[in-house]
Amino acid sequence: MQQYFDELAARFKNGFDDTGALDEAATDFDPPSGLFVLVRRGGEAIGCGAVQFIDIATAEIKRMWISSAVRGQGLGKRLLTHLEFQARQANRTRTVLDTNEVLTQAIAMYRSLGYTAIERYNDNPYAHHWFEKQLSVEPTQQTDTSLVTE
Repeated sequence: MQQYFDELAARFKNGFDDTGALDEAATDFDPPSGLFVLVRRGGEAIGCGAVQFIDIATAEIKRMWISSAVRGQGLGKRLLTHLEFQARQANRTRTVLDTNEVLTQAIAMYRSLGYTAIERYNDNPYAHHWFEKQLSVEPTQQTDTSLVTE
């Protein structure tokens, strides 16, 4: 998580204050409120992501990150697919997420995977874009998540 926070601080125009962010990860993403996953390769953490259940129909994708050392290998798409699968397993029919304007690769990935722009739904001071995706009622077949641990 610290690698993720450090990257946000370096990339965001006004930095990133991670005060309380680890506490959030430790409580808001625990079942039944949500789920936190870690992406590992050879025992090394190379990414993470979370699902937080907002209401009976909606799950929010949060804290999605893949290390810059392994970007471009499709791991972000695999992670997002896994998080969507977890939302479906929890009977959610919609996912939402927000992102910062400098994360152009993430924005392009979200759009390519069917996310559409929506109005602001939260008060995240670092977000400039908000997206949603309608999920099918039936969970699709789980993709290869051999790198993901929950």
